[in-house]
Amino acid sequence: MIRVDQVWMAAQPLDMRIGSEAALARVVSVFGAAHPHHAYLFANRRANRMKALVHDGIGVWLVARRLNAGKFIWSSDGSENLQLNKTQLDALVLGLPWQRLGEAGIIRVI
Repeated sequence: MIRVDQVWMAAQPLDMRIGSEAALARVVSVFGAAHPHHAYLFANRRANRMKALVHDGIGVWLVARRLNAGKFIWSSDGSENLQLNKTQLDALVLGLPWQRLGEAGIIRVI
């Protein structure tokens, strides 16, 4: 559907009431620029809601996801922005511990 080559996770929480323009401004301030075919992920303070801003090369898409129970497993230390691979993104969206997944689903950290 939308091509995404790289996925970036912001360490700092985001106010989930903001729209696409404010989210784009936040991406530029946190990551320096919004690159085409990159996705930028943000969570709220409780980490039960997530927004993703995707630049498709023409415009931006802003999508939201909410967990009814539990919370998203966010950045382990909360101090730096991280790059995720597809396997890690798939686990994150489901609320699974994505930090334990390496390339090809190999568990590297216990």
